[in-house]
Amino acid sequence: MGYLILTVLIALVWLVAVRRSSFKLALHQIFDRKILFSPSAKADYKIFVINRVFTMFISPLLLSQLAIATALYYALHDIAFLQRGVFSDAPTGIIVALFTATIFIVDDFTKYLVHRWMHRWPLLWAIHKTHHSAETMTPITVYRTHPLEGILYSLRGAVAQGTTMAVFLFLFGSAVDLYTVLGVNVMSFVFHMTGSNLRHSHISIRYWPWLEHILISPAQHQVHHSIAREHHDKNFGVAFAVWDWLFGSLHLSEQNSRLKFGLQPSEAHASRISDIYFRPFVDMAQVVRRRFSKLRNRIEGRFSSRTPKAAETTGVRDRSVENI
Repeated sequence: MGYLILTVLIALVWLVAVRRSSFKLALHQIFDRKILFSPSAKADYKIFVINRVFTMFISPLLLSQLAIATALYYALHDIAFLQRGVFSDAPTGIIVALFTATIFIVDDFTKYLVHRWMHRWPLLWAIHKTHHSAETMTPITVYRTHPLEGILYSLRGAVAQGTTMAVFLFLFGSAVDLYTVLGVNVMSFVFHMTGSNLRHSHISIRYWPWLEHILISPAQHQVHHSIAREHHDKNFGVAFAVWDWLFGSLHLSEQNSRLKFGLQPSEAHASRISDIYFRPFVDMAQVVRRRFSKLRNRIEGRFSSRTPKAAETTGVRDRSVENI
């Protein structure tokens, strides 16, 4: 709730101070009934509640950061050239800053990788396109994810954060404590202060072009949701745009652009909850079926290409026997 209130305040400041809208018009834009009560938005609200209930039951069954961190921590003891607590005497401030920056960067980079894979691999896209099926975006759209995607991202977070925690605990010893955790929380708060919750909204907040090479602006993520051909597979980053810049998927925001969100007509989801939750399983089954069909045709093609040679060889052998 606090982040939602913060989101409204940031949008209000942006519209009034930067876009020079009147206070009344800004409120009307933020609370646009056509968007907040559209069929797509209503589906978002339902998915949010259902996924929260699902998470309550599935979370205890997933691997936790602590389990991975503990396993890796003890595994590091078996590496001969590593010395436990070698940097334990480092100043607390440096440890907090280093741990905070490292875990945030590692976490963000793994989010970028998984997000990119979800667009590249058909089996994962069948799951992820539930998120892209939103035709209007609100801050709740960020929760418009299929439960399978939620599980995948939870495992990603456990591996990324658990690994970082284990390495720091091994190298810095007991100096990695509550202060380092608080540092990460502060970093997360600053991230939300930059308007991250407005990435999924109809309020297009842009950064300066040079900054959009470093940080993903809300407007850039809205470009990512656009169905326009030139926006296809762009801006996978969550916090940092550097990853997109390095790997060729960066697209800067566009002023006064009218973006259309959703999926291509050939793969569009309905806003019915049953379609949103069960359609991905149908799509995944089709992907697997196509893969097996291609594999079978390839095997049959190789077998049939070898058959004439085998027959010819057999014929030669038969004739040789007859001659004898």
